[in-house]
Amino acid sequence: MASRSTTDKAFQAIVIDDEGRVCADIPESACQQEPGNFFKHVGALALTKSADGLVDPKLVLSWLMTSLGAPVALIGLLVPVREAGALLPQLLTAGFLRKLPRRKWAWAVGSTVQGLAAAAIAIIATSLTGATAGWAIVLALAILALARSVCSVCYKDVLGKTIDKSRRGTATGLAGSIASVTVIVYALSLSFHLVDRMTLVIGGLFLAGGAWIASALLFATLKERPGATDGGKTALKEALANFTYLRADPQLRRFILTRGLLTATALAPPFMIAVGSRAGEGYDKLGFLVLASALAGLLSSFVWGRLSDGSSRKVLIFSALVAAIILATTSWLAFAGSLAGGYILPVLLFGLMIAYQGVRLGRSTHLVDMADEDTRAAYTALSNTVIGLLLLAGGVFSLVAHMFGGEVVLAVMAGMSGLAILAAWGLDEVQRG
Repeated sequence: MASRSTTDKAFQAIVIDDEGRVCADIPESACQQEPGNFFKHVGALALTKSADGLVDPKLVLSWLMTSLGAPVALIGLLVPVREAGALLPQLLTAGFLRKLPRRKWAWAVGSTVQGLAAAAIAIIATSLTGATAGWAIVLALAILALARSVCSVCYKDVLGKTIDKSRRGTATGLAGSIASVTVIVYALSLSFHLVDRMTLVIGGLFLAGGAWIASALLFATLKERPGATDGGKTALKEALANFTYLRADPQLRRFILTRGLLTATALAPPFMIAVGSRAGEGYDKLGFLVLASALAGLLSSFVWGRLSDGSSRKVLIFSALVAAIILATTSWLAFAGSLAGGYILPVLLFGLMIAYQGVRLGRSTHLVDMADEDTRAAYTALSNTVIGLLLLAGGVFSLVAHMFGGEVVLAVMAGMSGLAILAAWGLDEVQRG
């Protein structure tokens, strides 16, 4: 009883609530379990987000494959495989996962597989080189991404059943801030060469594997009530049913448009690094680039989460504005040849990652709160699948960069972020009512 009281007090302090708190959209039985579930969500997410930072395809894996002598073409597959592989399968898996009354178990299995895949990449790095290592890492990353897709479909549904809508952004934001501390320590080690860089990267991959497995064990202890299982269809029928939601719900279409335009925040970092490399700022500052990304998460995740609980729409608007300014500034400095020297690139990346964190937390909270228990899993799968297709099509930016330069790509992405402001402006305030 004392443990429950301590948990309740900590919960009250963090969510800035009172003893008479009311749960708006979860039943009383789930509301009573909410304090304990809140901290389990925070712990599991903090572990997985830490692992994500240690296995960052845009920075860490790109550096690793370069060091192993993998072809540039394979290095270019890392971000599309990681992002599209985590999103595209979701439309087809949503029907099967909906048949599970408690989806925490599917999430736990997916997290375990991600951990094993991360450990496999570390083993590959110690035993293979060249194209063989490159193909093996891409394959392991693809398996990791597929496992992540299962977790993504299940997570928002479990979150929606166990945490009330006024506190979901706080849980995910707090987890992001905690995870950033781990990544900051890692980045500082990379920056100041406290240990051989290759040893650190391989050790980080093993640590990430352990974090994913530990998160699976913790998530499995959530008190999740059985959910709706009706409506589970074959993959094709589920896909058709999900696209029916897209036709029927104009707010869902606008949300996906907004999120699609804001993929610029995910796709831009490699191009920022590319234009910086030509200016002499490349992977020599790997540690500082990772540090900039981690600091952005630490300083902004909790704030974005709290703001999202008030208005996820406004968070998306402001995040788009910040991204547009940062990307336009980077493009202008690259055209002017002013990126070389000092730490201009890490500072710009820091600004973009603040916007990226806002996009992630804003769109996650908005999607959970705009849907109900019956549509949440389908909306998540549909949104993620459409975005996965867009990310896959984002490979065209590589062609644009080859023909016209990374500066032009960044200018285009600044324009996408600007359009996202207009798209997000028309979203409903889903936290009201």
